[in-house]
Amino acid sequence: MNITRENIDALNAVVKVDIVKDDYQDKVDKILSDYRKTANVPGFRKGHVPMGMVRKQYGKAVVIDEVNKLLQDALGKYLQEEKLDVLGNPLPKSQDDLDWDSGEFSFEFELGLSPEFNVELNGDNAITHYKVTASEEMVDEQVVNIQKQYGKLVSKDEVAEGDEITGVFKNEEKAIDHSTTLALDAIKEEENVKHFIGAKVGDVLTLNTKDLFDNDHDLMKYLNVSHDDAHGLEIEVTFEITEVNTRELADIDQELLDKLFGEGVVTTVTELKEKIKVDSEKQFEQQSDQKLLNDVTEYLVENTTFDLPAEFLQKWIQSSGEEPLDEAQAKEEYEKSEKGIRYQLIEGKVINDNGLKVDFEDLMAFSKDMIKTQMAQFGQMNPTDEELDDIAGRVLSNQDEVKRLSEQLMSQKLLGLYKEKANLEVKEMTYDNFVKEVYG
Repeated sequence: MNITRENIDALNAVVKVDIVKDDYQDKVDKILSDYRKTANVPGFRKGHVPMGMVRKQYGKAVVIDEVNKLLQDALGKYLQEEKLDVLGNPLPKSQDDLDWDSGEFSFEFELGLSPEFNVELNGDNAITHYKVTASEEMVDEQVVNIQKQYGKLVSKDEVAEGDEITGVFKNEEKAIDHSTTLALDAIKEEENVKHFIGAKVGDVLTLNTKDLFDNDHDLMKYLNVSHDDAHGLEIEVTFEITEVNTRELADIDQELLDKLFGEGVVTTVTELKEKIKVDSEKQFEQQSDQKLLNDVTEYLVENTTFDLPAEFLQKWIQSSGEEPLDEAQAKEEYEKSEKGIRYQLIEGKVINDNGLKVDFEDLMAFSKDMIKTQMAQFGQMNPTDEELDDIAGRVLSNQDEVKRLSEQLMSQKLLGLYKEKANLEVKEMTYDNFVKEVYG
């Protein structure tokens, strides 16, 4: 067997594989010999069928199969040994006149080669890195929410601001007849709120569903209508008030603080506010980090220039899917995926150049941290190392989970690298202002 390569240009090459009879004949002979032992041919005892007959019936199919196996194995080893970084998969050149009886074969494969380029993380243009803070008003609001959550309901006859109202929504045409409880804060528009203020148990209010709540999806919950019906629903409904409650705020005492955070962890309202602020800003940091990761990705794609073997990739896309595509369809798919291909190459370059890797110890520690956080959400604040090891072991026995967590951990490592080496400009603002600036 002989393998040669012709470089067409920096991004395209053709590999030629020459196979002679000696490369595959021994394997073919063994397979045909095994066939002969088990073949059932009328007029011959099992194992005594003439080899010539076996070769005539099965020989060509076995040769084709073994040559293809040999070809794929040899091509894979060649690419590995030559350290060729290829895009997509090698594409075989068409050979309509291939003579399988000749004994010697030549095959050619087109290769799309990865471009050579450099990645400059610390560019001239600074990338905004948001530091998102919790305002004093937000912290105070969270304190009140805690007091409401652990406070007690007090029944009353008349609706006032901040009350919780239980009642029945009805509309005969849409077959709506649904009992629900809602906070007056959930009602949108001052005109709608006015219908409720001062209303008493037993009163029946007439309301329009348009702009009744902040989100059409709320209609699904409060009116028990389908997702399709909820969107753009504009009908009159009645709401009969059956119960009005105000929530008496709980005292922020040590008993409540111990219930929330564990005995003695937080002992004053000042400490409570500081903990709320720290915990909130940790959550905001996750959103800020994702924004930074997206912005660095955009920056690198826009500012790292290199050519791709576009023609090769379009040909590869034509034949690589479940259904073959025509040239126009393949070109369209390539244009949609080009940005993603570029970033995959850039990301791979950054990872290799900076020696980033995910080993099992890193993955185990990362998994245990995630599990610990999830358990804390359900009130399990101090799991033992043995519990964490056991759960993490079960999680990492699933290859899909290993892949998912490995990708998350590598993203975390990339984020740490970008924070260290990229040209970042820190911009501090409250969460409300961050949402306005980033999401409009």
